[in-house]
Amino acid sequence: MKITALLVAFISITLGAVAQRPAKQANMEQALLIVDIQKDYFPGGNHPLKGPEEAAQQAAKVLAHYRKKGIPVIHIQGLSTNEGATFFLPNTEGVKIHPSVAPAAGEKVITKHYPNAFRETELLAYLHARHIKKLTIMGMMTHVCIDATVKAARDYGFDCTVVADACATLDVEIQGRKVAAEEVQHALLGAMAFYYADIKTAAEVTAE
Repeated sequence: MKITALLVAFISITLGAVAQRPAKQANMEQALLIVDIQKDYFPGGNHPLKGPEEAAQQAAKVLAHYRKKGIPVIHIQGLSTNEGATFFLPNTEGVKIHPSVAPAAGEKVITKHYPNAFRETELLAYLHARHIKKLTIMGMMTHVCIDATVKAARDYGFDCTVVADACATLDVEIQGRKVAAEEVQHALLGAMAFYYADIKTAAEVTAE
């Protein structure tokens, strides 16, 4: 009887471990990419956006969820080095990552100098080295750095999800017409949804 009980216990433990492997493996094949949620984009910064506080609040929820699940987190920090730049300047308060999504110990931080987070950075090599295949992307600005990074990621073969309400942008002007930030946001996310990414809300992502 003792042998039978031990055998049953062994089988239960083994089956439990096997059942957990796919979930753990799936977690390690994906990563959260937080792009340019930096102080200059908030009130008082050198380039404030529309609704950055609300977007950062949703981003913080997603970040906490991914940390709890043990999914790798990568922070992208924009740094302007081109002549005439007015924000994200070196050695300024505005270039710092916003406290709402501040990197935790051990989380990767990658500095970029262009909208596309893959351009002239270690991001692609870092993802390939860790066999990451899926990216959840959120941050600022939707119509520049998020757009450029998502499209590059898809072209490199990654499956992408963009967290819509954890992104922010601003009003733009084209050919004398002002386009409201909300319209810019919807247009860009709609274009991404056509081919480049799944578009979800923070609530949808954290429910997974």
